[in-house]
Amino acid sequence: MFETAAYAASPGAASGGAATFMVQFFPLILIFVIFYFLLIRPQQRRVKQHQAMIAAVKVRDTVVTNGGLVGKVTKVEEHELEVELAPNVRVRVLKGMLSDVRPHGAKPAND
Repeated sequence: MFETAAYAASPGAASGGAATFMVQFFPLILIFVIFYFLLIRPQQRRVKQHQAMIAAVKVRDTVVTNGGLVGKVTKVEEHELEVELAPNVRVRVLKGMLSDVRPHGAKPAND
């Protein structure tokens, strides 16, 4: 029974097999293209902007950490910053843990 089914399916499957495969495969390609343009590409752009922002940190800039602390940069090193949170209260922060950098002299958001 299995032999006759295999022989019967092989000659007719060759003619329509490629077209059927493409019809079934096309939606997967379309989904990948949509995901690329809606999810992957914008995320890559945000990562590049964040890296550029971190690379441009200077002394006297105001920074916001991922933990929500806001302070003024007093010292910049290769991978770390020294941030003054209050008078005479300084902490060391990894550059990768910054969520926002506001240049010195920038106008506050609520004014």
